[in-house]
Amino acid sequence: MSIESDMIHVEVVYALPTEQKIFSLVVNNASTVEEIINQSGVLSSYPEIDLKVNKVGVFSRNVKLNATVRDKDRIEIYRPLLADPKEIRRKRAEQAKQASQK
Repeated sequence: MSIESDMIHVEVVYALPTEQKIFSLVVNNASTVEEIINQSGVLSSYPEIDLKVNKVGVFSRNVKLNATVRDKDRIEIYRPLLADPKEIRRKRAEQAKQASQK
């Protein structure tokens, strides 16, 4: 196998409320998600990212940091949720119920 065939193209994505940053890389096909994130430079651009806290995924599917990826995969770093979506829906339903009783 040639060195070129051992390489794959991947993206590392980190989204904030006002921007989305995409880092495109060519890496060895045996690289783990954590290695690729470290190589991408996203951690130096966004020091608030803590891989022990932030979950990561590939195309919206959670993966572990030791997972490997395939050519053209998109590694996503997720921000912690500020509010629990279930709790927000419950409060909204409660407010709607109170409003209908008036």
